[in-house]
Amino acid sequence: MTKIVIIQGHPDPGGDHLCHALAGAYGAGAEEAGHSVTRIELAQLRIDFLRSQAEQEEGIPNDDILDAQEKIRAAEHLVFVYPLWLGGMPALLKAFLEQAARPGFAYDPGKGPFGGKLLSGRSARVIITMGMPAWWYRLVYRAASLQAFRIGILNFVGIRPVHATLIGLVGDTSFDADQWLMRVAKLGTDAA
Repeated sequence: MTKIVIIQGHPDPGGDHLCHALAGAYGAGAEEAGHSVTRIELAQLRIDFLRSQAEQEEGIPNDDILDAQEKIRAAEHLVFVYPLWLGGMPALLKAFLEQAARPGFAYDPGKGPFGGKLLSGRSARVIITMGMPAWWYRLVYRAASLQAFRIGILNFVGIRPVHATLIGLVGDTSFDADQWLMRVAKLGTDAA
């Protein structure tokens, strides 16, 4: 059994977007296979924007962030589900990561820029939805925002391996949501 936390990063609290359904499918597949699943719905949390380095290093996170940190600390595998907006993750997800990945929780600044990875021993799956074809995002955009997330945030704090699922052409008449929900549920079953 793997302890999984699913971080659903679509900022609309309505809950009727593909990202919500994908997070649900992954969780259902994982639970069916006997894995332990905890969910974090970012749109339901109070997430403030950090405005200084001092605030990030010395500020005290609010209760929503502290609760999310405990869920992340207990997890062995993290799943991030979010839409690609303006070539990157939504601002709410970035603000959450800045709040949650604080020194002392995610990394130890006393061990230099390449040491002190306090979240080592965890793996991750990043699921990104987008209107463009996924191959276009990889080829033309060079998956730049995904690489920045993988290397600059997840690997920086010790989370690896990081696997990605890119879901393109969302909203296109040829898009088959049911097929993607089944594929993502299978990923949950395998805790991959």
